[in-house]
Amino acid sequence: MNPSHPDEDSALARALAESAELRAELEETNRGVVALYAELDAQAQQLQKATELKSRFLAYMSHEFRTPINSIRSIARLLRERTDGPLTDEQEKQVAFIQASAAEFAEMVDDLLDLAKIEAGRVEISPAWFDMVDLFQALRGMFKPMLTNPEVNLVFEAPDGLPNLFTDDHKLSQILRNFISNALKFTQRGEVRVAVRRHGDGAVVFSVSDTGIGIAPEFHAAVFQDYSQVNSPAQKRLRGTGLGLALSKQLAGLLGGEVTLQSTLGIGSVFSVVVPLQLHPPESRES
Repeated sequence: MNPSHPDEDSALARALAESAELRAELEETNRGVVALYAELDAQAQQLQKATELKSRFLAYMSHEFRTPINSIRSIARLLRERTDGPLTDEQEKQVAFIQASAAEFAEMVDDLLDLAKIEAGRVEISPAWFDMVDLFQALRGMFKPMLTNPEVNLVFEAPDGLPNLFTDDHKLSQILRNFISNALKFTQRGEVRVAVRRHGDGAVVFSVSDTGIGIAPEFHAAVFQDYSQVNSPAQKRLRGTGLGLALSKQLAGLLGGEVTLQSTLGIGSVFSVVVPLQLHPPESRES
């Protein structure tokens, strides 16, 4: 057996040393990766816990707010019905203001509760076949008492030639109610028009167009975020909750659809929701 050369022994020793050093670095890197994953997992759990606590808090507070709100609305109704005697003109205005404020507060509480349910995954979707004519008739009857501005017309285009829909009509109606309420609030004159048409082969698009204040392009994405408010004089004068459009976006997603906005500042806006003609159960939807 030939003795090894000193240079070969030195090279082998260096290779072994480099290999040992590399293994040590890999082990240290692996420990760092494991620690990082553990930290990310802990943060994810904390975030999930915080989200659950927020949802529980919103749901609890929403329920607790209902009792005083209903009391305020009932007392205001009794006053306007003059159960305990006549009101002066100024008292009539003040009671009407109380009623409007209580109704807005009730709307905010309902939106908060719905958002909390969605975030907690506790919203149930109940699809069924229904006629869009019936949907429009119900919306027309709902908003008729709210049309107090004679300079604004609310128009529902007849959904002629369209098939029945298989989706959750209550959730779809909620989206359209938010769109219509928002349009009426920010339209001082002209019209608010509700329409529906086919969108490709398997969907329809509902649109609510108005001749209101419009929204600048830089705010288009923000209007569908929670508590978003457009920074304009009219917006400040007619302040809303900032929840209705965010809720509409969430509900549209649950219905397998999406919301869109087209708007020009000072001219008007078109809020739309696209939904499939037939909503499939969650377990059978294609990802």
